[in-house]
Amino acid sequence: MTMDRLNISPTKSNLIQAKNSLELAKEGYELLDQKRNVLIREMMAKIDEAKKIQSEINEYFYEAYQALQVVDITMGIGTVEEIATGIDFIDDVKIKCYSVMGVEIPEVEPVSEKIEPRYSFFRTNLALDRAFKNFTRVVSLITRLAEIETSVYRLATAIKQTQKRANALDNILIPRYENTVKFIEDTLEEKEREDFFRIKLVKKKKET
Repeated sequence: MTMDRLNISPTKSNLIQAKNSLELAKEGYELLDQKRNVLIREMMAKIDEAKKIQSEINEYFYEAYQALQVVDITMGIGTVEEIATGIDFIDDVKIKCYSVMGVEIPEVEPVSEKIEPRYSFFRTNLALDRAFKNFTRVVSLITRLAEIETSVYRLATAIKQTQKRANALDNILIPRYENTVKFIEDTLEEKEREDFFRIKLVKKKKET
């Protein structure tokens, strides 16, 4: 006999309460299962996107360094370093959030890839423009990759928590309520049989 059976009186009111609790637990499990599936789909989509972006980053990095090597040869390393000191860092990245099943997902505002004259055209060449354009593209992709990696981490954490709650319902609470309902139903049924036979016995005695 379980602790539930020892601690609850087998009454009709307790049976109704146990059935309601069982129904709520089952509905809760279904909702958690749906939430988990949505989060998993969202996370897998993010992971696929991250792979694609990482491939693009490698490609643009390669092209940028190829162009930079040409710049070093044609313009000189000293000149390139001097120009580089005059280019501003990108430090105004803006982030907002949206919700997926209650999970806050960051969304980075795309970094502008517009080529602006941040250096003089004097002593510069097309290779420098190409290198600058590719490195700017890399920065934009890296911010997007950071957004996705943060999103995947948050989604994975939420999936783990959701799975834990679903398991608690499926393996502990739902079986507990099912056992309680069965115990009360069996006890009430046995009591009804006993009352029936008792009444029948009393009636028979009266007739004799």
